[in-house]
Amino acid sequence: MTAFSLDPVQTAWCAELRALAEERLRPLAEKGEPGHVNRALVAELGRLGLLARLFTSGALDLCLMRESLARGCTEAETALALQGLGAHPVHAYGTRAQRERWLPRVADGSAVAAFALSEPGAGSDAAALALRADRDDARAPTSAPGPGEAAPAARGASPVASGAAPVVPGAVPAAPGTLPADPGSSPAASGVAPGVPGTLPAHPGSSPAAPGTLPADPGSSPAASGVAPGVPGTLPAHPGSSPAASGIAPGVPGAVPAASGVAPAASGTVPAGPGPSVVGAQESPVAERDGWGSWRLSGEKCWISNAPEADFYTVFARTTPGAGARGVTAFLVPADRPGLTGTPLDMLSPHPIGALAFDAVPVTADDVLGEPDRGFRVAMHTLNLFRPSVGAFAVGMAEAALAATLTHTAGREAFGGRLKDLQTVAHQVAEMAMRTEAARLMVYAAAAAYDEGAPDVPRRAAMAKLLATETAQYVVDAAVQLHGARALRRGHLLEHLYREVRAPRIYEGASEVQRAVIAKELYASVEAP
Repeated sequence: MTAFSLDPVQTAWCAELRALAEERLRPLAEKGEPGHVNRALVAELGRLGLLARLFTSGALDLCLMRESLARGCTEAETALALQGLGAHPVHAYGTRAQRERWLPRVADGSAVAAFALSEPGAGSDAAALALRADRDDARAPTSAPGPGEAAPAARGASPVASGAAPVVPGAVPAAPGTLPADPGSSPAASGVAPGVPGTLPAHPGSSPAAPGTLPADPGSSPAASGVAPGVPGTLPAHPGSSPAASGIAPGVPGAVPAASGVAPAASGTVPAGPGPSVVGAQESPVAERDGWGSWRLSGEKCWISNAPEADFYTVFARTTPGAGARGVTAFLVPADRPGLTGTPLDMLSPHPIGALAFDAVPVTADDVLGEPDRGFRVAMHTLNLFRPSVGAFAVGMAEAALAATLTHTAGREAFGGRLKDLQTVAHQVAEMAMRTEAARLMVYAAAAAYDEGAPDVPRRAAMAKLLATETAQYVVDAAVQLHGARALRRGHLLEHLYREVRAPRIYEGASEVQRAVIAKELYASVEAP
């Protein structure tokens, strides 16, 4: 891969996002109640058009947004990221009805999404999850497939819906080859999101769609994309963009149009930024299921961000016992389903995180995302998209800590001079800057590889998340040391970052898991015939 650098448009856009985070989003974040979903902040993200961009951005754009927002307001970055993580499976694998009901509300900030993968006994080893989806024989039709049998493909189903990964230009499989054969064969990400973002780019010549409606069926003209051209304050089309690139999440086989039911952003949105970095994407048919099966969900989920206050959950449950990763199904579960309850958890950094209890919660085939027993693929494709941007979140925090340290050491009087004049201090700051820049470049490279459909995305994504999160921990800790006791006082920026920076080394794949993924990918290339 060639050396990476941002173009002037991207650089200016990042600066605008940082200013937006500091001036408009941070005041709302400070008014929120610790440990609870800040719905006013989420609504503002929607009003600014940032949430809508979740469904049009490539991995690089996600990284630029998360890094920029994190530098100015970590709470806003986290709220954005959680909306994206929870809603992406619906965007990429949901039926027309599922997308029409939920995506417009996610985009305008009126509905809060959550990604429910981790369990008390299945964190990094996500394929070992134990939440059961038992057949509800009393509700299922007599023709329903038995346990372990695949559902018949629905009329018009896409390759993804039938469990097969279609060949999509620019798409990246969750891992080389097929899914792991058992829970221990592939270190999976924990799926606990702590801690994503502009407006829908208008395609030249497209016509506006009615707010809240879905675009025309796949294969229709760009005018059916549902993206309003010329809306004041919206993002312009990226130079060189094509109709195929509008509204498709890159690297996700079978991804559906991003504008599915998402209304155009209103005027006064975030300043225009670069268009979505999507390469070679194409529309795919969306499966419409016949409602052949019913299940009851029983078990627990834990460390779920936005729980128990989310409006819907992307839930991963075991539909075929003993089948490892191949026996997991993804369900879209509204929060008001009978038998679903939750409890908030008091964490080091007071984000909305909780545990969920499922007491025979009813779900049907209409709630399935993708296909039965293919849910682990849904989880891995989602995490492959978001994993590099976790590194971007960490880089944003490292940048904030470094900037504070430069200001402090340049002005602090000590030992007859300024702290910056002490060689030990100057060298420490130089090390912080060097590591931060290296992490940023690796994150950008991994994201660009994802958008290009490179074959080594799992390795690059793991390296980016590992280096960036470990670097941020080092930089924030060093910044605290150079500031002294003042940095530990409640309300200080570094006190806040010191609590925030620890979790990214654990969620969406702990550092140890990332090392295992990297090693596995490296040895796979050596052992290949």
